[in-house]
Amino acid sequence: MAALVTRIEFGLRHIKNQRSLKNMKPKFVLTKNVKGFVNIIHDLKNKPDNISKIGLVYGNTGLGKTKTALYLSIQYDAIYVRATNSMSPKWMLEEIAKELEEIPRFYTADIFRQCVNALKTNPQMIIVDEIDYLLADFRAIETLRDLHDETGVPIILVGMQLAKHKLKKHTHLFDRISEIYNFTEFEYSDIKQITEEISEVEITKDAVHLIHNKAKSFRQIVNTIDAFEKVAQANSLTQIDENIAQEILNG
Repeated sequence: MAALVTRIEFGLRHIKNQRSLKNMKPKFVLTKNVKGFVNIIHDLKNKPDNISKIGLVYGNTGLGKTKTALYLSIQYDAIYVRATNSMSPKWMLEEIAKELEEIPRFYTADIFRQCVNALKTNPQMIIVDEIDYLLADFRAIETLRDLHDETGVPIILVGMQLAKHKLKKHTHLFDRISEIYNFTEFEYSDIKQITEEISEVEITKDAVHLIHNKAKSFRQIVNTIDAFEKVAQANSLTQIDENIAQEILNG
């Protein structure tokens, strides 16, 4: 329970940092990319036991992969681990063991067995973020594969745009990945949905087009909406149209 509470608190802090708490509605928007991530989770969970349940989610920075992984790990009671530079198989297993509320033992083999036993007792999906840090030395990825084979729990790898290309170089590992989703840039419909669901001020369609042309990352989109809201509040406006949006974006 302690690990879950810590993850929820970290996840909420991360999500809150992406928006203005004073104005914007506290909502997680189910964009096209989020729905794609959810579909992978459902597909992996529903696969028969004789099919690999390893998935890959990859894409450029700024598209909300980490925020989505954190949010969905809470929604689906999954183990969330963020890889870091120079992370060894033992270090990674220690992080998984802690999330499983186990006290990691000293030897790698013992920690692995701890994780296997805990996951067999209480199966939980594992989401490993920032896997690019693990691709220089594939031992950690191979350890995840072994953990999957021993327990049958779904494992989702989350990485940058080149993660798929790097994994392809290791056929024996890449062939085990049964579901892949590529996070792509936000479409107009995504940004329109985001503005409708989190903005406290109405933003016209033409103004949304300007955001779409200007903002490429989720952070940029949220910062733009925040700027619109501040101008609207300061000038008692109920709507941001194309002309006002252009002035703000050029200012």
